Amino acid sequence: MIRVLLADDQLLVRAGFRALLDAQPDVEVTGEAADGGQALDLVRELRPDVVLMDIRMPQLDGLAATRRITADPDLKKVKVVMLTTFELDEYVFEAIRSGASGFLVKDTEPDELLRAVRAVVGGDALLSPGVTRRLIAEFAARSKEPAAAESLSELTEREREVMALVGIGLSNEEIARRLVLSPLTAKTHVSRAMVKLGARDRAQLVVLAYESGLVRPGWLG
Repeated sequence: MIRVLLADDQLLVRAGFRALLDAQPDVEVTGEAADGGQALDLVRELRPDVVLMDIRMPQLDGLAATRRITADPDLKKVKVVMLTTFELDEYVFEAIRSGASGFLVKDTEPDELLRAVRAVVGGDALLSPGVTRRLIAEFAARSKEPAAAESLSELTEREREVMALVGIGLSNEEIARRLVLSPLTAKTHVSRAMVKLGARDRAQLVVLAYESGLVRPGWLG
């Protein structure tokens, strides 16, 4: 059973998400929060698998709450998905850097929301290829000169190659085609790179690819 916590200051939004999620045989909503402070308290108490977190909330906003959740070693298994009204919300970039597993627009289709919840529990980043590339472009525009790639020394040559392709926004299937591998093998290389680098998920692996200098601005093709 996938346990979900809803954090949004709009009661109607929470009610709509709850009705959809609770109707699924493999998902249950374990709690609701109206601000980031409540969300943080409930995450520590309930240890949900996924938090659907609104970015803009009173008291403590979703971005600050996400930072605290992802910085807590005891909560490392909790995945945070940011909710936003606009796909290009200015805070989405910082949310990913803070450890969020991805983001959804609030008017997303019901099937997409359900797919998203199941995907992040499986360790995938919730970023469509188009959104991934926009996020990467934003990161590239803001990034400083990257540090030396010493942090990648534990990776094999193939894992570095796969990580670079993750960094430019390719899915496991696209990586498999590019490198003439099976999708399962590509996924295995991605997973091993994440473990070795301590990345929470694929979204953080993208950030690390840039911060290490493995991928540079302009490598989006």
